[in-house]
Formats: sequence, C-alpha cells, structure tokens
Amino acid sequence: MKAKAVFYHAGCPVCVAAEDKVASAIDTSKYDVEIVHLGNDKSRIADAESAGVQSVPALLLDGVPFHINFGASLADVKGGA
Repeated sequence: MKAKAVFYHAGCPVCVAAEDKVASAIDTSKYDVEIVHLGNDKSRIADAESAGVQSVPALLLDGVPFHINFGASLADVKGGA
C-alpha cells in the first residue's frame, strides 16, 4: 500500500514553483500524491491546519508537515490573500 503525500499551496508564484519542482519529484510508486490549492478549495484549510501546516507551500508526508518555502501563512490564505 502506498503512503499519502499532500502538497498544499495557494497559487502564488512561490507555491507554483514548489509544485513544479517538489511535488512532481515525489516517487509516485511509493506515494499517492494529492495537490490541494487552498485558494480554490478553502474547505481544506481546516485539514491543513489540523495536520500542522502553518504556511504554504507545504508538503505533508505520512502525516508530517514540511514547509518548503514561505509563500503565504494560512492566516493570509483564510483572509483571501
């Protein structure tokens, strides 16, 4: 069974660059990769917060958040930034 990887982002240039490089580099034979654009799907912000995501872009691997670079805080994403 594959592990789960979730890449959270908000569509900003930093996030898009991270998605292009980081999310696409994940070995899909080991991970089921889900890309979540929090700017388009604000209903998933609570999921990201409960997983420990504090800013985007962030990669959640096996339930552990890794903050890749700083594009926006989740507070900014909630506020519509």
